[in-house]
Amino acid sequence: QVQLVESGGGLVQAGGSLRLSCAASGRTFSVYRMTWFRQAPGKEREFVAGIVWRDGSTYYADSVKGRFTISRDNAKNMVYLQMNSLKPEDTAVYYCAAGPTWRNTWSAGGMDYWGKGTLVTVSS
Repeated sequence: QVQLVESGGGLVQAGGSLRLSCAASGRTFSVYRMTWFRQAPGKEREFVAGIVWRDGSTYYADSVKGRFTISRDNAKNMVYLQMNSLKPEDTAVYYCAAGPTWRNTWSAGGMDYWGKGTLVTVSS
């Protein structure tokens, strides 16, 4: 049974930092792309950042490029999202998701597994 469990969300002031963690279990993730999505109130879920587990290559949404960094720890089966220079518009529930690398997509439809999310609130 595949499980993705997010943690690390919370309340932070604008300009601050948070690090989200995603604990992955239940299969070998070396053939997967790991991603972070977010969904703000009243808005659709959107892609934030992704990493190809096998080679560590990364991809970011323009809105977070230069502020967020995605990384993984192979030994611990963990994926992280370091978020710096946070803005109120970053407020959302953040989800960890995994999809097979062969699909070659970062879209939500290409992800097979999802965590339950962790709430990030950025105050102005």
